[in-house]
Amino acid sequence: MAKVYQATHVGKVRYNNEDALTVIEPQTYVVADGMGGAQAGEVASRMLIDTVESFLSKTPRPWHEKVLAQSILLANDKILNMARRHNEYHGMGTTATILSLDGMTAHFAHVGDSRLYLLRGEEFRQITEDHSYVETLVRRGELTAEQARLHPMKNVLTQAVGAMTNLHIDAGNFLAQSGDRFLLCTDGLTNMVEDVDIKKILLTAAQPAEALIEAALEFGGRDNVTVIVAGVD
Repeated sequence: MAKVYQATHVGKVRYNNEDALTVIEPQTYVVADGMGGAQAGEVASRMLIDTVESFLSKTPRPWHEKVLAQSILLANDKILNMARRHNEYHGMGTTATILSLDGMTAHFAHVGDSRLYLLRGEEFRQITEDHSYVETLVRRGELTAEQARLHPMKNVLTQAVGAMTNLHIDAGNFLAQSGDRFLLCTDGLTNMVEDVDIKKILLTAAQPAEALIEAALEFGGRDNVTVIVAGVD
């Protein structure tokens, strides 16, 4: 089994880390980026992680994309209910990106603007689509990808776990190949470091998670940043 690298950092601006991550053996990976006032973002991302871990622990493998999506839906209900009961948590939510490897099949489920990438040889591509206002404009051809990175509304999400009752979850699967590497990350990485530089680090760094964190900090570190790097032997 390929080695897994993981790291999270509060960044240079924020006082608390609203990101969360977990590695669930065997070969299931989750990142979450919470949002909300005070400590609410931390609560939302932690609830997502805890709910996914609990749900999967009680669910027989394989954990296909429908199972992963069910775990996100359950977290959505729990976060909504928590926010209804406690005013200080009103408006909290979180992203969710999950990858589960079953043999050579990769299953994923996703909400928000955290991302799943695939590095295959020299090809580096984003598997998930951001659920964000600027990504909608990019798909319409109204913004370029570079304009989206600099847009003042780049952090406005169109979907978030715990923020809406009718949640849309992207889920799917694809065949993995020997040597593939997967990156799960929050936008604290992708808003700071361009894809071409992320790819270079994945190809060259002995400790890719730590190296990606360092790059995000070097380019400003304006947000919490969280990464998981996993692979297929």
